[in-house]
Amino acid sequence: MSRLLIVDDEESICWGLSQLGESQGHQVMIASTAEQALSLAEAERPDVVVMDVRLPGMDGLTAMQGLYERIGPVPVIVITAYGDLETAVEAVRNGAFDYIVKPFDLNQMEQVLEKAINESERKEPLVDENRQLEGLVGSTLEMQKVFKSIALVAGSEASVLLSGESGTGKELAAQAIHRFSERSTGPFVAVNIASLSENLAESELFGHAQGSFTGAETARMGFLEQADQGTLFLDEVADIPLSIQIKLLRALEEGEVLPVGSNKKVKTNFRVIAATHRNLESLIRQRKFRHDLYFRLCTFQIDIPSLRKRVGDISVLADFFLERFVDRQTGMQHRLTQETVAELERRPWYGNVRELRNSIEHAALRARGGTILPEDLPASVSRSFLGMDDSQTGSDAQILELLKQWAEQQLTDPDQAANIYKKLLSLIEPPVMEVALEKFHGQCAPAARCLGLHRTTLSKKLKQYEIENS
Repeated sequence: MSRLLIVDDEESICWGLSQLGESQGHQVMIASTAEQALSLAEAERPDVVVMDVRLPGMDGLTAMQGLYERIGPVPVIVITAYGDLETAVEAVRNGAFDYIVKPFDLNQMEQVLEKAINESERKEPLVDENRQLEGLVGSTLEMQKVFKSIALVAGSEASVLLSGESGTGKELAAQAIHRFSERSTGPFVAVNIASLSENLAESELFGHAQGSFTGAETARMGFLEQADQGTLFLDEVADIPLSIQIKLLRALEEGEVLPVGSNKKVKTNFRVIAATHRNLESLIRQRKFRHDLYFRLCTFQIDIPSLRKRVGDISVLADFFLERFVDRQTGMQHRLTQETVAELERRPWYGNVRELRNSIEHAALRARGGTILPEDLPASVSRSFLGMDDSQTGSDAQILELLKQWAEQQLTDPDQAANIYKKLLSLIEPPVMEVALEKFHGQCAPAARCLGLHRTTLSKKLKQYEIENS
């Protein structure tokens, strides 16, 4: 049996958590203030503490330090209704075992409690200053997961891979990891690999010696050396030329770079954060990206969700941007009507947060009287405008990728490769025909027209695949 200390000024939260703890056979102590919690902890040392951030008097994060000073290391689960990045980072940096955003599910709390009890001697408190970071905004569960991941990985030296669509804020996430890390006083060197020409990419990354090639009138320090004692951010890492990937891998492994045209290596110490909107695993299968470099870059991966997956953050982001677009002549602060918010939440935002920011700035310039109406917004950007093929996005792209994997597996075995096309048809035709028949309530003629087949052809195939047509 373990001893739990629950600290919250909401009676309903205390009651629910005490019921959960007692149902698991634990002894439960309850405090409504941080000061009361410190007294209880000194009298009877708890094995796990569940504490709210916002408390009357002393706040929860400050109380954590008081707990450590009085009773030593103890797992503290922080609960908060304010799911911002700063709270997440400060909680983790202060030694929190985990943090959960209200309202939370009791099943989620039960799992976290079990882990905290099982590993009650594992955590040691981390102390650091509170810092602020603007740019990463969101209160949805999807963004809370991102904030928690940033908080967990920031204090380590692990390489981080940020994945997500263009415009989701991968560089902001990289900056956050850097600012909350022990390397925050060092440089943050951001390199967009896609902007480097293949001929000069090696020189830009590793530097070059004087006279190493035509035009190299002076020696130049490369990005890897510039990032010494700081963080190197490799954006669009999938575009690194294959010929340079092995040299980058060696530099990451050895902590040394060899400038172009030089025979003398230069030591450099940096943390690497990479980002991509492409599927690196697919590129590895296509032999366009080295698997050993992938594993070196991807010690810890954070997926940044698209704006379509966190619609609840759109109005928050819009207000965040509006605060920065105050009318320079009148000093007027713009506001959004309910209809405008509804229109913003209706749009697909294929350009993600970047597109939303531009749309809000555009609307703020057009709006009169400080009120932004739906007609003040620019036209929504289509997938094709962003270079996305509408027929091969989302689930279509996943299906194509799965089919490629299936074909590769089939063709590696001579026995399986025989009649591969016939096997493919037997895989994809039956479900398509079944859906068509279901749509037209079992009527063969309209289903055949929908599929672009003659009715007789469809009937034969139904018999071939033993599909019942009721």
